[in-house]
Amino acid sequence: MKLSRHDRLSALFSHFSLSVSPAPAGARNLIVLGGADGVDRFSPHRVVFYPHRHAPDLKADAPFLLGLQADFGGLANPLMSALPEELSLLAENDGETELLLRLLLAEARAERCGFGSVLSRLAEVLIIRLLRHEIERGATEAGLLAGLADSRLSRCIVALHDTPERDWRNDELASIAGLSLSRFAQLFRVKLNLSPQAYLRRWRMTLARQDIARGDRIKAIARRYGYGSSEAFAKAFHRQFGSNPMTMRHERPESAASGRAAAAVSR
Repeated sequence: MKLSRHDRLSALFSHFSLSVSPAPAGARNLIVLGGADGVDRFSPHRVVFYPHRHAPDLKADAPFLLGLQADFGGLANPLMSALPEELSLLAENDGETELLLRLLLAEARAERCGFGSVLSRLAEVLIIRLLRHEIERGATEAGLLAGLADSRLSRCIVALHDTPERDWRNDELASIAGLSLSRFAQLFRVKLNLSPQAYLRRWRMTLARQDIARGDRIKAIARRYGYGSSEAFAKAFHRQFGSNPMTMRHERPESAASGRAAAAVSR
């Protein structure tokens, strides 16, 4: 089967890995609930994902079945920062989601060899389904999710995600979106709260920061994302993160993740 030319999620999943593990109360942000009000309490009925916080404490009689901790790149992932406080999906009348939840429960309970990897793969499919559902519903707040939910803007956003090194012009992006230049620029800003060029710069810096953490050479990173020199890249990097690339490379990973990444998505 041929993949869509404008897959709104694949580029994000290729750049941000998802890891999932069982978690106790107070640490879980992905929970599976059983039926209530006469529905089988031990059958998966609903999954809830809390992208920005831990799941709230449940009542003693809540039909809780499974709690996981899911990490999808944290605040460095522009999609995660754009998500609402809670995403929920019902398995009722959705055989695929119910089957997926049953497989997830079976793996978590059996804890056979490799179950951690299986949990991550199943949870990735589950979160994709949650994101699809949220995109199809449409977003009311400005951000990446709102842009992806717009069928016109999503085409140019995918183009930016797929080829960030290209010297994109607004008229080219407007053509991809099928809009006039003025209408495109206006709609993009309304939906994402950023200009197209500002979003492109932020996306480049997000990817560059990951490459620096991996130990890639600054010169190669600059070339990879369309900068004419290491100096030009370093200036753009400093404007985004308030630090030069070499300084950030020597920071401890946890301090960079909690500090600089948060600044990158909040500006």
